[in-house]
Amino acid sequence: MAFMCKVEICGVDTSKLPILKNEKMMELFRAYQSGNEEAREELIQGNLRLVLSVLQRFSQRNENPDDLFQVGCIGLIKAIDNFDLSQNVRFSTYAVPMIIGEIRRYIRDNTSVRVSRSLRDIAYRALQVRDALTNQHSKEPTIEQIAAELALPPEDVSFALDAIQEPVSLYDPIYNDGGDPIYIMDQIYDTKNTDRHWLENLSIQQALNKLTNREQMIIDMRFFQGKTQMEVAEEISISQAQVSRLEKSALQTMRKYV
Repeated sequence: MAFMCKVEICGVDTSKLPILKNEKMMELFRAYQSGNEEAREELIQGNLRLVLSVLQRFSQRNENPDDLFQVGCIGLIKAIDNFDLSQNVRFSTYAVPMIIGEIRRYIRDNTSVRVSRSLRDIAYRALQVRDALTNQHSKEPTIEQIAAELALPPEDVSFALDAIQEPVSLYDPIYNDGGDPIYIMDQIYDTKNTDRHWLENLSIQQALNKLTNREQMIIDMRFFQGKTQMEVAEEISISQAQVSRLEKSALQTMRKYV
């Protein structure tokens, strides 16, 4: 059974987990930061549902749910221990990225694609610096700023961070407004298919003539000019979802005549 549907995980009955209201949460944080360890335990128990909600993002991965839950709890504990009450931010907003980061690090470290220890060390140090600078300046730092803190060339930091990135599929959806989803491949800029000869060689000019003017414009911009759907949407003043639907409809029409 998928872990997001499990009633019990790591021996924890998820149906009986407490829910902390924000006011109670702040009260417990003040108590914990004044030295009350029992308040810390209550904060952990009261936020386990947050870990479960994060685990749903990884439901399609072939990972042991109990292992991911335990790793997510480590991220939760780190968030509790480092939460700054003086910052005007909800705890969940602060904790979720830390829980996700902890799970992703676990998955990266256990993936079959091995990354050298030196690269991982640079990448993890860079992530720590990034988090620290983000908390300090309330915005994500650039690669150059991270590299300056580490006294390393920016290209080394960028390469290390790229090396530990989790591979994704070109068919992973990145947006869905209830209609046709937009996939990663729809966002890729095409620098090769800009030559009109491939169209002429396939003899599909007749199929193009069956399209509306707007459909022809979209096909031209997408496959002759190599523009992304977002660039097309901005140029003709419609949404990216509309571009995606019109593009798919136009291609279906053209297939009837090719």
